[in-house]
Amino acid sequence: MNDRISLPKDRIRILLLEGIADSAVELFGDADYATIQREKRALEGKALIEAVRGVHILGIRSRTEITEAVLEAADRLIAIGCFCIGTNQVDLRAAARRGVAVFNAPFSNTRSVAELTLAEAVMLLRGIVDKSNAAHQGGWDKSAANSWEMRGKTLGIVGYGNIGSQLSVLAEAFGMRVIYYDHTAKLPHGNAGPMATLHELLREADVVTLHVPETPETKGMIGAAELAQMKPSSVLINNARGTVLDVDALAAALRERRILGAAIDVFPEEPKRNGDPFVSPLQGLPNTILTPHIGGSTAEAQDRIGAEVARKLVEYSDTGATMGSVNLPNVQLPARPTGARWTHLHRDAPGILSRINESFGRRNLNIAAQYYQTDSELGYVVVESVEARADADAILAELRALPGTVRARLIYERG
Repeated sequence: MNDRISLPKDRIRILLLEGIADSAVELFGDADYATIQREKRALEGKALIEAVRGVHILGIRSRTEITEAVLEAADRLIAIGCFCIGTNQVDLRAAARRGVAVFNAPFSNTRSVAELTLAEAVMLLRGIVDKSNAAHQGGWDKSAANSWEMRGKTLGIVGYGNIGSQLSVLAEAFGMRVIYYDHTAKLPHGNAGPMATLHELLREADVVTLHVPETPETKGMIGAAELAQMKPSSVLINNARGTVLDVDALAAALRERRILGAAIDVFPEEPKRNGDPFVSPLQGLPNTILTPHIGGSTAEAQDRIGAEVARKLVEYSDTGATMGSVNLPNVQLPARPTGARWTHLHRDAPGILSRINESFGRRNLNIAAQYYQTDSELGYVVVESVEARADADAILAELRALPGTVRARLIYERG
């Protein structure tokens, strides 16, 4: 029986940086990938460029930046796994131009972030941080001034996506009224109600929490004007992205007691590694919680992220499935026990699909299935035959020679 895949798994090199969870390594191992190099730290500059040469699958978190220069050096790279929510650290268009699929884990740490947000809201409304600091220094500040229960208060969620909607449900269990603002219409969970404008939400909320992605539209969306709309007794929480909030304006509002407090987990500029100095205008301010970008940093979340991203990488390598890719057209593919499968990623243009089909038609190849998806720039087609082909490599060579080809692969040939 012929059983051939595009590249034997023991020759596929996997590099995992930044202490990616054991769950990822276990899943790769269960799928028979054995050549795995792990590093606890992020890499940058020349060290990163040297490390990616000859690597087929790269796993990173948020501190490793994948630029055009890094991708140029990654001569064998087929996929990047971002073992986190965001993908801003990767030049997605440059990766797509080279046929490198990028995957992430947009849902795996939502519970961790939602729980931290609620905990911070409780601590801010009770003034716990200042009271704890005083007790550590020998003080005793037993007072009910500026100390409130969560029940009956209004939670204003800016960005009603995966985290915001889950937070909405948890907050109602506390007895809170929940309102939200999102730039697109979202179905509310429970009794949550949408607000027509951001300013309307800011004026009504006792707790304002941000859960929006980093985009040109969200950059600096909370500044001095927005903070001026908030109640003096309200608190602000940012566990989203550091660029969505003007931290200088927030520092001024806290110093002048124009809002009660704040909890910030993300910053416009963050240290690249543990041990590097951290400086922020928010340091030393009253009723202010500062945490080092740990919203999703729980053991449970990291295990889920490791398994989710590794599974997507294995499926892409084994079957050509691109579901969950953030930079290539998404195609979901079934596993087939026999036959052959080719994939072709190309710059989308009129006539390219017919040229691909001609390569198979001239050989009277019996096509079992064909899958095709495009986005604004790229097209991705998968063609399957019902039986193994002796001329499978010749077909692959012809596909690679077609004008506009970005990458073509023979995923497997079994028969």
